[in-house]
Amino acid sequence: MLIDAVLVGTPQPLGPKGVPSSIAAREPMTGPVPVGELGLMGDQVGDPKVHGGPEKAVHLYPSDHYAAWAAEQPAMAPLLGAPGAFGENLSVAGVTEGDVCLGDVVRVGTALLQVCQTRQPCWKLGARFGIPELPRLFQRTGRTGWYYRVLEPGALSAGERLEPVERPNPAWPLSRVIATLYDRTLDTTALADLAACAGISANLKALTLRRIETSAVEDWSRRLDGVGA
Repeated sequence: MLIDAVLVGTPQPLGPKGVPSSIAAREPMTGPVPVGELGLMGDQVGDPKVHGGPEKAVHLYPSDHYAAWAAEQPAMAPLLGAPGAFGENLSVAGVTEGDVCLGDVVRVGTALLQVCQTRQPCWKLGARFGIPELPRLFQRTGRTGWYYRVLEPGALSAGERLEPVERPNPAWPLSRVIATLYDRTLDTTALADLAACAGISANLKALTLRRIETSAVEDWSRRLDGVGA
């Protein structure tokens, strides 16, 4: 897994209400970029209540998905000419959600990272591209990308590889995580197995357990459509 770009940014106004967001503001960095518990040095998020933090420290989006989005949604193509279009911190070629498992630990540069959850697409993707239904398409296609927590701080740079160190949950590729969350939403056996995965984020574990306890799926309208946001 080769890093195409390492990207950081600061929040800028997004959409008609000018909501602060870095989704359209991340730029590629040259040379090593320090990374700590809260992510890459210099990177900021617009709403720390739902973005950022130790379990959303570094967001990776596969560059392999760019061609598919451009083919399926031609209106997106003008914004897909360079890495960072989806607000990612790492752009990586040659790997997708079917190749990576929840809990995977990788060494990149001098840092040690662990996959702890998939990205839950939100309405800001739609605002970014002017396509309100885009967050639901992200969810439906499974092309969501994922988040790393930082196990060991260090520095990383474009051109380096993500070297596998440990795979504690080989039965849980991220494609299966996404299918469980959005397709087999009340499969209690799968949800229980997912909740028991080593390295799962606290938020994702709480979501799966809540579904089991309530036999209900959380309302997605605020996240996907910006209802009440």
